[in-house]
Amino acid sequence: MRITGITTHVVGTPWRNLSYVQVHTDEGLTGVGETRMLGRTDALMGYLREAEVNHIAGSDPFAIEDLVRRMKYGDYGRAGEIVMSGIAVVEMACWDIKGKALGVPVWQLLGGRVTDRVKAYANGWYTTERTPEAYHKAAHAVVERGYRALKIDPFGTGHFELDRQQSLYAVSLIEAVRDAIGPDTELMLEMHGRFSPATAVRLAHELAPFDPAWLEEPVPPENLKALSKVASKVDIPVATGERIHDRIEFRELFESGAVDIIQPDVGHIGGILETRKLAATAETHYTLVAPHNVGGSVLTAASLQVAGCTPNFKILEHFNDFADADIKKVVKGAPQVVDGYFELSDAPGLGVELDVDAAAEFPQQQARFDLWAEGWEKRDPSGTRG
Repeated sequence: MRITGITTHVVGTPWRNLSYVQVHTDEGLTGVGETRMLGRTDALMGYLREAEVNHIAGSDPFAIEDLVRRMKYGDYGRAGEIVMSGIAVVEMACWDIKGKALGVPVWQLLGGRVTDRVKAYANGWYTTERTPEAYHKAAHAVVERGYRALKIDPFGTGHFELDRQQSLYAVSLIEAVRDAIGPDTELMLEMHGRFSPATAVRLAHELAPFDPAWLEEPVPPENLKALSKVASKVDIPVATGERIHDRIEFRELFESGAVDIIQPDVGHIGGILETRKLAATAETHYTLVAPHNVGGSVLTAASLQVAGCTPNFKILEHFNDFADADIKKVVKGAPQVVDGYFELSDAPGLGVELDVDAAAEFPQQQARFDLWAEGWEKRDPSGTRG
């Protein structure tokens, strides 16, 4: 079997574009992969056009390691976000092809499942007025829908510091959410990597009474010493990793001892097998895995393949029931959350198919996400970056 070519499809929303790739073969099998870009979709499409000619067309879709190696190193350049995201969508599609050809789900090819279901947490649910009353109502609706975990960034446009008035308001939002969801629902606290260590530590202490399940990206992710400083002064588990695009770059993060939960994005770190390798390394450091997942249903399905066979998997982020929920129709067989969990699918490959006609209803947009600007919540319908 050989790859004959690829086709690309971009599904647009005002705040991010979802990029889908179909990989076609000479035996009639087609696989699908997905990633999510914030303002770099055209760059990704350009890379994929070159990679199709240089590396993808004519390759054996079963020889995934070899294709990834050539796409990553074959052009004699350092692979950053664009290249690793391009690798990811093609790699996912090849696993989809391999599973379909063999009649088994991808998790079976990765060593077999260790669980039948995967816990989900809700993100994108607070597309509402930024008041305690509105957040209380929205959070209660999330729990009524069956979720037993959710995430929130309550800090508005705070950057490096958060003054006393803004801090108290953030506390009031978290208090309202905790009251709505009760003591048994997990509540993740997102900081989007924007605070100084001193501010992050202060906020963590002020919010500790509401029992956050983790503190996510409290400081800019490129500064491990700053992250270590925060981790040494808070009792809340620290999570990070969505903006690391090569699993090798996690080495220093593990060695720092500053992280309890890593959050690789399957669509940015080179795909399914790269994430599974990283998870195995994390296991040796007694670190949990909770992938960043703010894309569509194909990316969710790919993340679930990793979840099913990973002993140290904690939980999977899910946007598609809330932000941009109407785009779920572009994927047939989209994973669903029931009573707070995804059931692991036995369908061959990724278990999903792209509906090309439905995808065409959502053309690419000039998506914009600006965390620092006033009113960014209104421009970004999700209210969060993920």
